[in-house]
Amino acid sequence: MIQVRFWGVRGSIPCPGPTTMKYGGNTACIELRFPEVGRHIIIDAGSGIRELANHMLAHDLPKGPISTEIYLSHTHWDHIMGFPFFIPNYIPGTRIKVFGPVTYEDDPLEEVVGGQMKYRYFPVNMGELAADISYTRLKEDPHIDLGDGIILATTIINHPITALGYRFSFRGSVFCTAYDTEPFRNLFVTDPDDPSYDELMAHEGEEAAREQNRVMENFFAGADLLVHDAQYTQEEYENGKVGWGHSSIEHAIGAASRAGVKRLALFHHDPERTDTQLDGMAEIYCQNPSCGDMEIFFAREGMVLEI
Repeated sequence: MIQVRFWGVRGSIPCPGPTTMKYGGNTACIELRFPEVGRHIIIDAGSGIRELANHMLAHDLPKGPISTEIYLSHTHWDHIMGFPFFIPNYIPGTRIKVFGPVTYEDDPLEEVVGGQMKYRYFPVNMGELAADISYTRLKEDPHIDLGDGIILATTIINHPITALGYRFSFRGSVFCTAYDTEPFRNLFVTDPDDPSYDELMAHEGEEAAREQNRVMENFFAGADLLVHDAQYTQEEYENGKVGWGHSSIEHAIGAASRAGVKRLALFHHDPERTDTQLDGMAEIYCQNPSCGDMEIFFAREGMVLEI
């Protein structure tokens, strides 16, 4: 069994306030617990990780030193901004393993994450943290044995910097993430009237995009729970958001349905989206008879699921 808890479900920037109280205003942070083997994993260190830290101090620290692993989907600020406020960083005896991709070859993960903890930005320097923290750079890999029967697969997803989707498998249960990402598309000119049009390149571009989208769907095929980027509606996506690295709700539902996903959590809500708007969208998108038995819902802070 894998226990999943959402601590932050927003994209781009925290948006606390009276209109976001139901779904939450914190940026991405998901907690996985594997109670049968005593493992604890965090996916992304957005602003939601601060509340997770408080929960860990109250429920985990009394049992002994905290040991956890943090997997970053990528290093955009909304996914790492909570790291300086993760209180276990400051407690001697804490062991934290940080994993994630890095876009630029010369920048180690430690420097990218810790760069926000310099005196010009923050009152505590990275070198002053009391915890034992290690950093491991991840690349695309179909099979990483994490021990205790936990297997991780990673895949490159479509975002302006290197980002990874994660697939955790444990004793027959599968949990996947596919955010921040958007559909792969043909980057070549497709208009025959355009002077730079090349028929062969346009055809190959279409084939490449289709193949990469198939790879993505194969990656999360059959997942018990998929957390998928769904920041926009299709209309919003096509009206100026193409290339921003985020998916439409319609795309997420279609891809998950084709892949035979059992439960789909729509995630990375636009910071301008209110609770009332999300409730209205849930009525439209979450009762989709064409998706068969797949359960569809908008992720909310504090939501706890078991798979």
